[in-house]
Amino acid sequence: MDNQTPVTPQPNQPAPNQAPQGRQPFQRGGRGRFGGGGNRRPGGRGRGGRIAEKSEFDSKPIDIARVTRVTKGGKRFSFRTTVVIGDGKGRVGVGMAKGRDVAQSIQKATNQARKHLVTVLIKDGTIPYQVEAKFSSAQVLLKPAKGGVKAGGPVRVVAKLAGINSLTGKLIGRTNNKINIAMATIEALKKLYPRS
Repeated sequence: MDNQTPVTPQPNQPAPNQAPQGRQPFQRGGRGRFGGGGNRRPGGRGRGGRIAEKSEFDSKPIDIARVTRVTKGGKRFSFRTTVVIGDGKGRVGVGMAKGRDVAQSIQKATNQARKHLVTVLIKDGTIPYQVEAKFSSAQVLLKPAKGGVKAGGPVRVVAKLAGINSLTGKLIGRTNNKINIAMATIEALKKLYPRS
């Protein structure tokens, strides 16, 4: 019977059950290529450790439409979105923009609305007196009231985001164009000035 001598690892070779030098064994939950973690940082931070700040404005889209442009190579589709933004403290704005997808059009419309903010005069949660305005085919009549916003569609959205808690709104005309109604509401709110 042959004599079998135990195999001893060489100084430069790793043991059979040992990982080679310079390479760490896989550990679940660690950082690195397969362990997850990566560039994430605790506390919900994104890349670079910057915390995403919440916008001071609330926004709500009132109209999303798919528009088509016919070109030589065929049809090109895009989206047109109208967004109303407001801080609930008397500032409100309406913006409209186009984009390749809905998210892009909403972002561009929000930036457009920020450039056209108006300051609304609010007294005891409502407007101080009756106003009326016309924009294109839409004509809006706003009256001070108590007990909530009694208006529908874009008039309600603009009033709520502006911080008006009580209002009576009425459409004078037969248009259903939400964009024109929202713009007419903004024009009416622009006419509010403090009276001595």
